[in-house]
Amino acid sequence: MRNKNKYVERKLEPRGKMEGKTSREYDESCIFCHFAHNRDEETTILKQDEEFVCFRDIDPVAPHHYLVIPRDHIVSCKSLNRTHIDLVKRMAKFGKEVLLDQGVTDMENVRLGFHQPPFISVEHLHLHVLAPASQISTTMQYKFTPETDRFITERSLRERLKKVPPLTFASFRKHLGF
Repeated sequence: MRNKNKYVERKLEPRGKMEGKTSREYDESCIFCHFAHNRDEETTILKQDEEFVCFRDIDPVAPHHYLVIPRDHIVSCKSLNRTHIDLVKRMAKFGKEVLLDQGVTDMENVRLGFHQPPFISVEHLHLHVLAPASQISTTMQYKFTPETDRFITERSLRERLKKVPPLTFASFRKHLGF
């Protein structure tokens, strides 16, 4: 039986000195952190900048199925609050740029979104970039149906985040009952 987490099966090997480690959160046990910090020799990076890295999904469900991850380790879309709205916008913009780089021109037939816990395979925030959306595998449609418990579009996530206050020490204490 195949491991539920398709990315964990890969051997994690440190590759050189990690640049910017002091200014970025990094989880040594997270395979996506290895990708984000160029510590994995097997993964082909399609595009990267100071903030994001994009690569092909290991099990694509559409002709173009890419993942955009932040270099910072953020667990999931449930870890975000209203201060992250621009982060989500920038991730979507970056994903669209990758699609254009890959020759996709019909931006109306694209699906951008996030799986929500507990339906995530890697606990590192990642945006699914799918095109053409009309060609998502019929056997996998259920995993990428917008506005379900499994999958939320980046646009809907941004709207939801507007209602989530930023975490402060006072709100954290209140949450814990102090």
